[in-house]
Amino acid sequence: MLDQDSDAFLHQCLSSPCLNALSACDGIYLEDVDGRRFMDFHGNYVHQVGFRNPRVVAAVKDQLDVLPFCTRRYTNEPAIRLAGRLGELAPGDLSKCLFAPSGAVAVGMALKLARLATGRHKTISMWESFHGATLEASSVGGEALFRSDIGPLLPGTIQVPPPGHRQCVFGCGGDCDARCADYIEYVLQQEGDVAALIAEPIRASNVTAGSPEFWKRVADACRRNGTLLIFDEIPTGLGRTGHLFASACTGVTPDMIVLGKGLGGGVMPMAALIARRDLDVAGNKAIGHYTHEKSPLGAAAALATLDCLLGPLDAPNPHDDRSGEHSAEAPGNLIDRAVQLGKRLRRQLIDFRKSCPIIGDVRGEGLLVGFDVVEPQSPQRACPQRAEAVLYAALDEGVSFKTGGGNTVVLAPPLTITDAELDEAALRICRAVQRVHDGHGS
Repeated sequence: MLDQDSDAFLHQCLSSPCLNALSACDGIYLEDVDGRRFMDFHGNYVHQVGFRNPRVVAAVKDQLDVLPFCTRRYTNEPAIRLAGRLGELAPGDLSKCLFAPSGAVAVGMALKLARLATGRHKTISMWESFHGATLEASSVGGEALFRSDIGPLLPGTIQVPPPGHRQCVFGCGGDCDARCADYIEYVLQQEGDVAALIAEPIRASNVTAGSPEFWKRVADACRRNGTLLIFDEIPTGLGRTGHLFASACTGVTPDMIVLGKGLGGGVMPMAALIARRDLDVAGNKAIGHYTHEKSPLGAAAALATLDCLLGPLDAPNPHDDRSGEHSAEAPGNLIDRAVQLGKRLRRQLIDFRKSCPIIGDVRGEGLLVGFDVVEPQSPQRACPQRAEAVLYAALDEGVSFKTGGGNTVVLAPPLTITDAELDEAALRICRAVQRVHDGHGS
């Protein structure tokens, strides 16, 4: 299958040629064609409610029998319900929606709306950020992998250093957030005509974030300079951080939020732009003219996903034979539980670090957890080679995850994971790290 895939698909980094071939998925598990099962702590951030979630699958199957597609210029009940529910749940006055088939496309809609609302075209974004792989999303992204060797990008895109950086480019000796916020305000003032600042509240690629004070200063600077603040929550929204919206970690309310990935419950492609009501200014323009703009299947999957995230854990689910597997002390819903499980996972990693010095900083919000792989004798020195070795050693142990930022192991399991599954995964990850430390993990 890998040979067939390589022959049939255009080759590109991080895609074809592929690592493995899958035959099934369920809950926190992937199964390959040889029958090996892996605990998936990556999932492309789509699996907050677990793979093949019975409630989501049932909702999509039911919708298939009634209205599988809604042609443009018509609407449908699931799409209207989803827009209304997102508007009710979103912070502040973010209550007007547009849907799209992918997060990158929704980012493009946000940039278009910012241009129309402000009459400007410039943007500020951050180095090391990722907002999607389309040309416009790559233009405001900050990863060389998606920007290099493709020619001119969108005009007016300005990148600035990210906050929370472990080695701040300003050499500020621990006051990185303040210096980065000052620099953003300086750029806003000097440019004078920036339409939007787009940023990830928490960078999923290496689990770093600015402090609430940083975001308050940035939000105030945007307001003073007539610049809209867009939060890209495509990988981090929908409960991943222990909040329905990751913006809650920042203490500020942006002008727009972009959701994707997990919104479709790991079953349907679905993304959304949620904007302030007074930004509904594009009535005579097309900013999201997409064939699947109001997908009834995507909306049905998203509504079921929200039900899973926000409903009580002890609510009976006739489609789910894993009901009742959570601990008796489990809090009210999956999002609350992500907070407790994230603390549990970080504590296990910190305890293990005492005996395994290649683990550096351990950090995270909710069930988005990262730890750095470092040189044993120099904890401040990153070691990408060891991080890659940890990834492959963990695959041997039956756990799949991604690395980012060169040397950060990023752990993002489904929020449906049980206590026993989390503990078993932590044990396997620590065993993989120990193998690399002992020189047997490559």
